[in-house]
Amino acid sequence: MNGADTAWIIVATALVLFMTLPGLALFYGGLVRARNVLSVFMQCFSIACVMSILWLVAGYSIAFGDGNAYWGGLDKSFLNGVTRDTVSGTIPEVLFFAFQMTFAIITPALIVGAYVERIGYAFVMVFSSLWMLICYAPVAHWIWGGGLLAGAEWSLFEDGVNDFAGGIVVHQTAGIAALIIAFFLGPRRKATTPPHNPGMVMIGAAMLWVGWFGFNGGSQLAADGGAAMAITVTHISAAMASITWAAWERFRFGKASLVGMVTGTIAGLASITPASGSVGPMEAMIIGAIAGIMCQELCGLVKNVIKIDDTLDVFAVHGVGGIFGIIMLAVFGHASWTAQLGGLAVVGIWTTVVTIGLVVLVKMVFPIRVSEEDEITGLDLTSHGERAYELTS
Repeated sequence: MNGADTAWIIVATALVLFMTLPGLALFYGGLVRARNVLSVFMQCFSIACVMSILWLVAGYSIAFGDGNAYWGGLDKSFLNGVTRDTVSGTIPEVLFFAFQMTFAIITPALIVGAYVERIGYAFVMVFSSLWMLICYAPVAHWIWGGGLLAGAEWSLFEDGVNDFAGGIVVHQTAGIAALIIAFFLGPRRKATTPPHNPGMVMIGAAMLWVGWFGFNGGSQLAADGGAAMAITVTHISAAMASITWAAWERFRFGKASLVGMVTGTIAGLASITPASGSVGPMEAMIIGAIAGIMCQELCGLVKNVIKIDDTLDVFAVHGVGGIFGIIMLAVFGHASWTAQLGGLAVVGIWTTVVTIGLVVLVKMVFPIRVSEEDEITGLDLTSHGERAYELTS
């Protein structure tokens, strides 16, 4: 056990939780109408609580147990056999459990952005719970737990997929699931209403930016030069994508918006995530520069061409960004083309099948969409009995 590594991963764990609570909640909350902001907060907070318990019950064991190529089994359920002295690498295994738990929290929380303002709360909680256990945890095992795509003896690809911090495991899975749920839900009744609080969006994005240092830097699982480089290239990509998003927006529409610029930040962060353990500063700048323009164009493509109301552009920013970063690893020669593209295909098919199956199953019991009246009134009041802003009090 290494004290420096342990101290750094403790900090990184706090930073990744900070990404969801309050970072992602504020980022998404500011983008919706005032009548729905508390519902977004509630969904993010509830997912954080429930995924934490499910990660303890079975998720961690499925992802990082010793099982086989497909899943880790249930031998480590409830942290069975793990004590304060059990070591994973150079850190306590219980700390590795906690660090990975924050990833299991934010991945289903990312999907929230696709279905805000019109989805049933019970559906969110049941779907998110099953999806984390059946989709996310096995994929984490395949790539990070020595499974199907990790380059081990039973791997599909000899070299293994290079996905340092979650381009496939987190962003591709969440992006595809978001697109599918948005398709099943159908569009909002009024899809062109502007964000109710752009300032809140910026604050949330800034928190995500800071938290992402733990997300990527912590994935080194050590306090060393690799972690330092991961943090550095993460920052460079985010900054560059913010600039190119704003510049492209200015070129196309005559004005660069705050909401647009900080969305570019998230696109740059998502895109560098899988590559942050391999690339240098110049490669990070290239990734960020392309991501800021590419993800912006994909936002319009999803809404205007494919006609899917992915409300807060989860697929275009997170899904496309993560996939792009995975591909750029092969472009820059840091990974095998076969493994990277094969990994994207295998996980893409698995995520699609599982997500469609769960949506169909869960909505048979819990309504996926609220009534038209509830949507007009707003989910804050109809689902949770509260208002975010009591202006007459």
